[in-house]
Amino acid sequence: MARKPTKRRSTIYDIAQETGTSASTVSLVLNGSWERYRINADTAERILATAERIGYRANLRARGLRLNRSSLAGMIIPHYRNRFFAGLAEAFELKARERGLCPIVVSTQRDAPTERKVTQTLIAQQVEFLIIAGVQDCDELDELCAAAGIACVNLDLPGTLAPSVVTDNRGGARELTRHLVAAARERGGDPAKIHFVGGRSGEFATEERVIGFTEALAEAGISPDPSKILCCGYLPKAAHEAFSGLAAAGKLPDGLFVNSITAFEGFAAFFQESPEAGQPVVACFDWDPFAATLPLPVIMMRQNVEEMIRHCFDILDGKPAGPNGRIVVEPTLAVLPGRLKR
Repeated sequence: MARKPTKRRSTIYDIAQETGTSASTVSLVLNGSWERYRINADTAERILATAERIGYRANLRARGLRLNRSSLAGMIIPHYRNRFFAGLAEAFELKARERGLCPIVVSTQRDAPTERKVTQTLIAQQVEFLIIAGVQDCDELDELCAAAGIACVNLDLPGTLAPSVVTDNRGGARELTRHLVAAARERGGDPAKIHFVGGRSGEFATEERVIGFTEALAEAGISPDPSKILCCGYLPKAAHEAFSGLAAAGKLPDGLFVNSITAFEGFAAFFQESPEAGQPVVACFDWDPFAATLPLPVIMMRQNVEEMIRHCFDILDGKPAGPNGRIVVEPTLAVLPGRLKR
């Protein structure tokens, strides 16, 4: 049986023949270098229009081998379970595609061996750069990238061996706590009983938020009490257990600072099960619009994911990272309307 003929893939030589130009001119136009080599704009437009008309598609693998480029952009995140990391991934993908790159985002579940293995795998795939988000010990991963000659940026949690982009955790927590104290007082509660719940001791973001939290309490004339800072981790189950322990003493405190939306998920589950435990004012260092459905006051701090990703790409383009190799991005307060009444 005769083999069915297949349609031949268009090449730059086809474009050159159709436009009456050389293959090298076509190549310079298609890779965006035509202005640098003073190729006429009309010629460039004619080449691009012809490439589109005949359905030309670059052989990215062959091109990558020639240029020592893969057209791949890598990113590591802990998980997709909250809007912060999911938002970072989405903003990263958008920026990467704007540059003609194929984004690869991998979640590592805050597991150090997985983070190391994923980094090694992405390096083996010759990603053009790597953004490392939410990794507590990012220096090891930065070293792997440096040894492979791959640029990297630390995001959310900073390192010492590569530039970093972080939220203003301390300032944001201080502002969030100020509103929490004011809201508790407005409702006739005792702000001295406010508890901090969630996050990891020794982790940069948590430690900075604890400092901001205690600074705001001190401003309000409240002596910070270490026993009211419960760094139980980020998992909803762990936070649920922490809230259950607080309620076992009688009822929940008049105010709660919940450190992350996943810990807030644990509070929402507990509150649904035990509404009799009280209706505290809740402040969360994270943001999710569905929090507005809870029948109690909620104040949230939204991290600016779009601005953080923009800074990452600026650094990769060669822009200085600022003092200490770190860029700090301000978060935005969100006080849900109509929720701060008794």
